[in-house]
Amino acid sequence: MRLRLGALAAVLLTLWAYGAVLTARDAADLVRVRALADTLGQPTDLLILHLQRERRLTAETIAGAGRTRAALIEARDRTDGAVAPVRAFTENHDPRLLTAGAVRDRADELVRQLAGLAILRSEVDGGRLDRPSAVAGYDRLIGAAFAVYGPEWGGREDDLAGETRAVVALARARELLAREDTLLTAALAGGGIGDDDRRRLAELVATQRYARAAAAAQLPAAGRDRHQRLVESPPFAGLLVLEDRLLRTAGTDGTAGVSAQSWRATVDPALSGLRELVIAAARDSAERAAPGAALVVTRTGLVLGLGLITVLVVLVGWSRIVRRLTDQPAAPATSELLLRLTRRNQALLRDQLTLLGAMERRELAAEETADLFRLDHLATRVRRNVEKAVILAGAAPARRWRRPVPLLDVVRGAIAEVPDYERVLVAPHWPWSLAGSGVTDVVHLLAELIENGLACSPEHTTVRVAGEPAPQGCAVVILDDGPGLDDAALTEANDLLDRPPPDGPPADRAGLYVAALLAARCGARVSLRPGPRGGTAAVVLLPLGLVAGTAPEGGTTGPAPARPTYPAADGGGLPTRIRQSGAVGPAPDATGPHIVQTTLRNSGRGPR
Repeated sequence: MRLRLGALAAVLLTLWAYGAVLTARDAADLVRVRALADTLGQPTDLLILHLQRERRLTAETIAGAGRTRAALIEARDRTDGAVAPVRAFTENHDPRLLTAGAVRDRADELVRQLAGLAILRSEVDGGRLDRPSAVAGYDRLIGAAFAVYGPEWGGREDDLAGETRAVVALARARELLAREDTLLTAALAGGGIGDDDRRRLAELVATQRYARAAAAAQLPAAGRDRHQRLVESPPFAGLLVLEDRLLRTAGTDGTAGVSAQSWRATVDPALSGLRELVIAAARDSAERAAPGAALVVTRTGLVLGLGLITVLVVLVGWSRIVRRLTDQPAAPATSELLLRLTRRNQALLRDQLTLLGAMERRELAAEETADLFRLDHLATRVRRNVEKAVILAGAAPARRWRRPVPLLDVVRGAIAEVPDYERVLVAPHWPWSLAGSGVTDVVHLLAELIENGLACSPEHTTVRVAGEPAPQGCAVVILDDGPGLDDAALTEANDLLDRPPPDGPPADRAGLYVAALLAARCGARVSLRPGPRGGTAAVVLLPLGLVAGTAPEGGTTGPAPARPTYPAADGGGLPTRIRQSGAVGPAPDATGPHIVQTTLRNSGRGPR
């Protein structure tokens, strides 16, 4: 009884730890996003704004022979002031950002590139850089600043992550307009727009308009409405008209009557309007996330705090019950209580597996999907242990099937319940179905024997599973390549399978004992025999009534007829084909446990 309590404690603590990891991960995401916005997001946004202005004034100064020198010096001072908070972020170690290592790496790279800003300025002041080279240097710095933003800035919630990407894309579209401003301002300061400038202007205008429209389309309805109002406003409409006029004007120095003052009066309101749109979209996203954030915090507190307290209270209560049971005769009311609690755990595991299946079907990154599959496999194995505890208590698990299930799906369900399932090969031909009432017992029975074969054979070998016709039903044969059993051990194991002792399993034969109980419950017979190439063969005979042949159109008939590749068992004790070859081919669609369990759960014959 104490051993069972220990196993139950491990199951409960595992379930609590699983739930705690999921909820704590969401809370850590929330804390990280808020901390990034406060400590890096706002400083980076301001740095980009000042770098854009310094870039424009640098290009204008080079083209206009220093007429804007004083404004450039002021812009450099503002940029230096904006660099300081970004550098401070890389030097501090905020515990809220433990899961933001990639962001910190990109911020370190930005600071490293900003260290070269002084050299860029010196080259400009010394006249050693022409206008395109100087502008390209600032473009690289602004690009490094935008690279700081990434998937870590949004949570795992799809809508919030999508809005975050849209806001960053809109800010990048504004950067394209700022580059257009730099090009035109410098060209007008230099006296005209050359052919190279005009080609570059055409590229920037086309790219900027497309990027802005694409980013705005990803915003929520309120953001899209704001963007539409901005585009239709007189200042922005004036920008579009002016861009079109400049692109239509040919000639080396043709400016279409546009002066530096008229361009400034047109582009500044458009740049300001886009910046306000970006800020408003980010603010709206944060406000929509606030209720969800409160829910995450509340849920995390409940799972981590109350969840652990509940688990401990239950375990303490059960330990007292166990102590009383060891000191006095067992009370049937107590046994019924433990059984009910175990069945509640079964229901929780069923809900957990259903949720994992739904999450696996979403579009996730490959790494996240693989982790979910591993969690699904672990939960499936936990469910098997819980249902074994119910069976050992003399009761029936709650999971049942109403209709027959293809025997191949039953075999795959058993493989999904064992570790090292990748080592199991399944024959492709299974022309039988299993009565729904026996599905749970046969799945666990085959899982016990398959796991026993895996445990008793070297890690580089396989365990093969095949179905064979039998005179009164069919046989499922499980072959391993282990050292095998001597005659005395084989006889002892078969005696245990035929007559399981009423006082519980032998110390080293718990798996076979459970297999014997399961076989007795469903009417199957299990025997162990020497394998054809060493190792051991476990043969499970499933009688008619429990198993039936499958007709081509999907119905069921009597026992499946013998086929050339599946002859009936002969006097040698093993089916002829297996005894001759000792090999079973892999199923053509062999898959991992997540697909197996989904197939078994969603086959139209769901458990009740």
